[in-house]
Amino acid sequence: MPILLNLDLMLVRRKMKLTELAERVGITLANLSILKQDKARAIRFSTLEALCRELQCQPGDLLEYRPGEVEKANEREELQ
Repeated sequence: MPILLNLDLMLVRRKMKLTELAERVGITLANLSILKQDKARAIRFSTLEALCRELQCQPGDLLEYRPGEVEKANEREELQ
């Protein structure tokens, strides 16, 4: 998928652990980990809003569009 979530970068910038963010946002650590690893296929606006609130950032700070990622994702899916 060409849209990436730069959650790990924002966590480093805010000096915050994934477990702390999970508690603040009210999302399970497992689901937050899926987002962090770019394995999610979708994200709710309410989750995005909570992430932005707790990380004190804008959605554009978290989301990134990389068109070349489509081919890489398709190749990974074909291998599975």
